[in-house]
Amino acid sequence: MDGITFGRASLLCTLLLWAFQVCSGTVTVKVAPKVEVLKGDTAQLPCTHTVSPPSSNTIVEWYIEEQGTRKRVAFRSQGGELKSDEDTPLTGRVTIGEDFTLTISSIKPSDELAFYCQVNAATAGVGDATTMLKVFFAPEKPELTKPSAQAISVAESTSSEIGTCMTMNGHPQPRIIWFKDDQPLPEVKDKREKTYMVPTVVKEASGLYTIKSTLYAQPTKADKDSVFQCTVEYSMPGDQIKQKKSDTVTINLNYPSETATFSLVNTDPVKEGDMVTMKCETDGNPQPEFDFTKDGEAINGQGGLLTLKSVKRSDAGKYKCTATDFDNMDADLSGMIDLAVNYIDPVSVTPAEPQVVQLGDNVEWQCKTKASTAHTVQWKKGSEVLSQDGTLSIQDVSYDNAGEYMCVGAVPSVPGLTAQSSVSLTVKGRPVIEPPAIAEVGKEGDTVTVKCTAYGVPAPQFTWKPSGKEAISVEGNKAVSTLTLQATAEVMKDGVICEVTNEFGTAKKNVPVSLKRAIHNSAEADKQQGGSSGVVIAVVVCVLLLLLLVALLYFLNKKNKLPCGKKNKKEVAGGEVNTDIVVEMKTDKANEEAGLLNRKPPTEQ
Repeated sequence: MDGITFGRASLLCTLLLWAFQVCSGTVTVKVAPKVEVLKGDTAQLPCTHTVSPPSSNTIVEWYIEEQGTRKRVAFRSQGGELKSDEDTPLTGRVTIGEDFTLTISSIKPSDELAFYCQVNAATAGVGDATTMLKVFFAPEKPELTKPSAQAISVAESTSSEIGTCMTMNGHPQPRIIWFKDDQPLPEVKDKREKTYMVPTVVKEASGLYTIKSTLYAQPTKADKDSVFQCTVEYSMPGDQIKQKKSDTVTINLNYPSETATFSLVNTDPVKEGDMVTMKCETDGNPQPEFDFTKDGEAINGQGGLLTLKSVKRSDAGKYKCTATDFDNMDADLSGMIDLAVNYIDPVSVTPAEPQVVQLGDNVEWQCKTKASTAHTVQWKKGSEVLSQDGTLSIQDVSYDNAGEYMCVGAVPSVPGLTAQSSVSLTVKGRPVIEPPAIAEVGKEGDTVTVKCTAYGVPAPQFTWKPSGKEAISVEGNKAVSTLTLQATAEVMKDGVICEVTNEFGTAKKNVPVSLKRAIHNSAEADKQQGGSSGVVIAVVVCVLLLLLLVALLYFLNKKNKLPCGKKNKKEVAGGEVNTDIVVEMKTDKANEEAGLLNRKPPTEQ
C-alpha cells in the first residue's frame, strides 16, 4: 500500500470515528413556536435544551433568517458571558440571560422574523429550534372622504367614485371593509362590475402599513338616503380581531322628479293678519323651477316657497304650484291648495257711548259681530262672564255695577281669532256707607283710628263727630275717610259719627270704639279658670267627706255601737256577723241605709 492510499484510509477512519462519536450523543432544543409583542415593547424568546450525555462545553447561539440566510445576532456559553454580533438589525438591542432567553428591546415591525436557537454541545452534537416573532400595532381610525366632483347622476352609464377610505400605521397589514346602510359590501376588485373597490397598500419606512381603498358604484334613486362607512379590521396578540369605524357619509345624488307635493306650512287655521307659507317640492334632486298661480293668475314665489304676509280675507282662494323637470317631461308635477282665511268683524255695541245712570235705574246694551264661521259673543266684567247672547241687562243698578264692561266676539275653532269693544257705566246717587268695623284701643285716653267707607257719585263729603285728624282717598265711586282722635270716655261710650253728603242725599253711621279684644279675652279666661278651679275643689271636698263617712260607719259597726233593729240583734246573738261594707248611692233613704249595713230594705206596705 503506497503512502497516498494509506493517507486516504487514515482520513476516512478519522471521519468515521468522528461521525460515530457525534451520533452517539443527543441535543434537544425547545422554544415557543410563536412570540407576540406590541411595537415598542420588549420581547422575550425563551430557549431550553437537554444534552445527553451531559457536556460542560455548551454554547447557545441565536440566529435570524434574512433573505433565506441565517445570521447570528448573539451567543453565550454555559457559565460564560453574553456576546452579541455587530452589524445586525438587532445590534445594541439584544441580551441573552443565564437561562439563554433572548431579550429584544424597542421592538420594530422589521423584527418580525424567524429566530433560531442553536445549541452546540461538542461531542454530543448540535440541535436547534425555530420561533416566530410576531409584531402588532393598531392602525389609526380610518378617514372617509368624498370626491370633490359634482353630484352623481343616476343616469350615468359607468360607475362613479363614492369615497376613499384610508387608515395609517398598522401592523400586520390590516384590511378595509366597506358598509352601506350598516351592511357589508362584498370585496370586489373587478372594474367590470357596477360596484367595486380599488385597494392600495403602502409599506412605510417605519415598517407600518398605510391602506387605502376607493369605492366605485352606480347608485340608483333608492340610494339617495343611503349611508356609507368603512371599517379597518386588524389583528392583535392572542388571535384577537378588532375593528375601527370611520365617520359616515352620504352621497349627493341627482335623480329626476316623479311627483310633486304642495302643502300649507301653517299648522293652525289661518286667520286675518297671519303670515302664510306654502311649500312646493318634488321627489327629485335638484329641485326644478316652480310657477305659482292664484285663481288662475300668476303670482310670484321664491324657489319652492310662496309666502303671504298679513293675509286678508281677500287672499282666500285656489293656489296652484307647477314644476318643470327637463329630465322627466312626461311627469305631472303640480299641486293645489284651497286657502281659507278666517275672519271676524269689529264688534258693534249699542249704545256705544259711556252710560251714566241713577242709583236703582236699569241699563241695557246690545253687542253684534260677523265672522267667517260659527262664533260666540260674550259680555264680561273683568274675568266674570255676564252674558253669552249679545245682550247685557242690569236691573236696579248699584254702585257695585259701576265700571268697564267688555263685549268679546270669538271664533272657537280658530285660536286667537277675537274682536272686542268696551263701554263704561257710571252710577250717580246718594251716598251709601259700608258697615264700619269696630275701632279698638289699648286703653281709654289712647289715640284711636277709625275708618269710614262710602260710595257715591259725585264723591261725598265727610263730617266726623267728634272731629280729629282726617285723611281721604278716592278710587272711582269709592271714598275712604280715616280719622285719628283721642279715645275719651265719651268716645268709648258713644263711638264716632261718620256723616257723608253729596247733592243726592246724606247718610250717617256710628263707628264703635272699644278696648282691644285681647284684654277681654284675658279677663274672661281668668274668670272661666277661677270658676273651673272652684268646681274641682268642691268635688274633691265631697269625695273626702264621703270617705270619712264610710270609715266612721265601719268603725261603729266593729264596736257594736251602731243602733240596729231586732233582726240585727238576733244575728249578733247567733254569732253571725257580716263585716262587709257595701256603699251604694241611691235616692231612697231606706235603700241607702240597707246598703251601708248590708241589709235588705223593708218591704213596702
